[in-house]
Amino acid sequence: MYIAAKFYSMRKTLSLAMLFLLPVFNLSAQLVRATPPVFSENLAKITQAFRNNYYSIQGEQLPSQDDMDTYRSNVSMPGAKQALIYRFHSKVDTTASWQCLLYAGDNFREALKAYKNACRDVNRTKVILGDNAAATYKGKIEEPEEGLRFVSSIFILNTKDPPYEKFYAEVEIVNLNFDQWEVHLNLQSKKDDTEK
Repeated sequence: MYIAAKFYSMRKTLSLAMLFLLPVFNLSAQLVRATPPVFSENLAKITQAFRNNYYSIQGEQLPSQDDMDTYRSNVSMPGAKQALIYRFHSKVDTTASWQCLLYAGDNFREALKAYKNACRDVNRTKVILGDNAAATYKGKIEEPEEGLRFVSSIFILNTKDPPYEKFYAEVEIVNLNFDQWEVHLNLQSKKDDTEK
């Protein structure tokens, strides 16, 4: 009987402890935001589409500008306002670039949240490339300040696959004017300083 009473008392204490600890564990789980699966899946699709210069995800053509043609992308990121493919009129470099608008608005805190979430999500994404090897994006998040007009973080795809030798992802936060912010995700190939 003594053992049963002690067991009951210990069980009651343990239950009370769990009652107090559960909100703490729940709060810490909410603080570490998981990358949405659709973000990783779509980033992988777009990255893989770079191999054929984004033709496999190219949608309708939009009005052209002097130095480039613009197309809608058939693959975007969750919550993005738009996703575009740019084809530049260059004989030296024929690679296209992909860009989506993740945030547009007047709230710096919301823009900063979108910027940091995108950086973390890119950094956590794995991509299967042509050699069936998994590649990941690696980079350092540059911390923006409200007074700066432009900050970007670069993430290199760690692979030896030749088409991706100069390929990278860039997340940027841009202050268009005093109260307008945009956050972009760009996927493109780095141009050499000597290229025009």
